[in-house]
Amino acid sequence: MPAKIFSIANQKGGSGKTTLSMNFAAGLSQRGRVLIIDADPQGSAAQWSSLSSDDKPFPVSVIAVGGNLAREAERFAKDYDYIVIDCPPTLETSTMSLAMQVSDVILIPVLPSPVDLWASIRLADSIEHAKIRNRKLKPYIVINQLEPRSALSKAMKEALEEFDIPTLSTSVRRRAIYRNAAVEGASVYCMGKRGESAVDEINCIIEEVL
Repeated sequence: MPAKIFSIANQKGGSGKTTLSMNFAAGLSQRGRVLIIDADPQGSAAQWSSLSSDDKPFPVSVIAVGGNLAREAERFAKDYDYIVIDCPPTLETSTMSLAMQVSDVILIPVLPSPVDLWASIRLADSIEHAKIRNRKLKPYIVINQLEPRSALSKAMKEALEEFDIPTLSTSVRRRAIYRNAAVEGASVYCMGKRGESAVDEINCIIEEVL
């Protein structure tokens, strides 16, 4: 059975795309074989994994793809249970559209402000276009970096209602442990008791999309 393919995408930089990609993939690695495809020219996912230590290696292989992303993803799909594609923060190249052609799920991390959500409107249009060719594609918005003890504002809720894309019930909180894990080239799953709340968040997201 070929791998289930997830794309993590937002054409707006600073949305926490790579942080979600790396920790989501680490969570999936507890369920099967996982590959991360770093399709972002900045190479953030590859750089993250390169910081891992021998005694705490990152649990997922990360590769960069220089050729046709869709063809490469399908080639690797027979060797893995899950593939996570960290997409570039732009719609100006064909990379994101190729990712959506082969993905089962696209997760869109959005900061908890209406302005950031409205900046994703073009991506929503691209997803609708991609679903013409890839009927199985399921998109979800993930509210990212939500402040602890902070509810979504009324304006944000109204902005979410303008989209046809469902929002996951689990939000990713703003937690220092995500930054700490990145500095160590690790995931929150390797951070012991300090990472437990973050692990619970990622596990809940995985349960929702699987």
